[in-house]
Amino acid sequence: MKVLITGATGLVGSAIVKELHAKGIQVNYLTTNRAKIVSDEDYQGYYWNPKLSEIDTNCFEHVSAIINLAGASISKKWTESYKAEVLHSRVDTLKTLKKGLEKVGQSQIESFISASAIGIYPNSLSSFYTENEKQVDDSFLGEVVKIWEEEIDKFQDFDFKVSKIRIGIVLSKDGGALPKMAMPIKNYVGSAFGSGEQWQSWIHIEDLARMFVFVLSNQLSGTFNAVSPNPVTNTKITTELAKVLRRPLLLPNVPEFAMKFLLGEMAYLLFASQRVSSKRIEKKGFQFNYLNICKALEAIYHKNSNKRTIVSDYSNEFA
Repeated sequence: MKVLITGATGLVGSAIVKELHAKGIQVNYLTTNRAKIVSDEDYQGYYWNPKLSEIDTNCFEHVSAIINLAGASISKKWTESYKAEVLHSRVDTLKTLKKGLEKVGQSQIESFISASAIGIYPNSLSSFYTENEKQVDDSFLGEVVKIWEEEIDKFQDFDFKVSKIRIGIVLSKDGGALPKMAMPIKNYVGSAFGSGEQWQSWIHIEDLARMFVFVLSNQLSGTFNAVSPNPVTNTKITTELAKVLRRPLLLPNVPEFAMKFLLGEMAYLLFASQRVSSKRIEKKGFQFNYLNICKALEAIYHKNSNKRTIVSDYSNEFA
């Protein structure tokens, strides 16, 4: 079996590649950086440029599944120009993949799995969201994910399984949201944001990589939330992180207006609340290794007492 991955050299992609290789599955990957192209028996790179709709169609050779992770990070300041990049990076990627498949044919492809995000769900302190939710969050991120998923759905024109994995906050000390949360705590200036009551649906990187491979191996179709079974409030995750880092929380909660002054519109990410269900993927037979935020953070920051190796990123970026 061989899988084509976009975003394979990013942190999330790297974790998925590691999981695939552990199962003896070969990987082709697409990159916009020619310097990142390597040619190994189980890891072969190909160049593409989604902005120009360019793709080396040799990437599809002997491939039976595609995993799409590409898209500019949402964790940079949301200027108007960067917001356009966030959206177009996702849409252009999918359009270029679809165009390539139409050119070469797709008779051997069995599955197409694309990353998405739980940011599509409305901001709410009380709702508990499943994949059946029809309302979309009234924010830039909600708009992006809605358009992103509409583009993913176009792959249903092909004769293969199509699935969307809506990713929550990915926990890793090596990238994404967690190091940004840990830094002020390490420097004794950490605190929760706003009321601290906002729900944060999280997933350990190891579980996320395993979930992608689970959906692939079982040829599942449809939408699945990539979150642990136990969402926590911002206060809870901040408190537990402080315990794991062995630092006190000395300051009052950070008011929303202060973060808006510093980050602009992107501050929305810190205060949005999405409590999201993992029941659908669990009913398919997926079992989480990390159910509890305390155990997940302990494994990440004290891995010498835990044999797991953790690599992660919250964003899905171009390789």
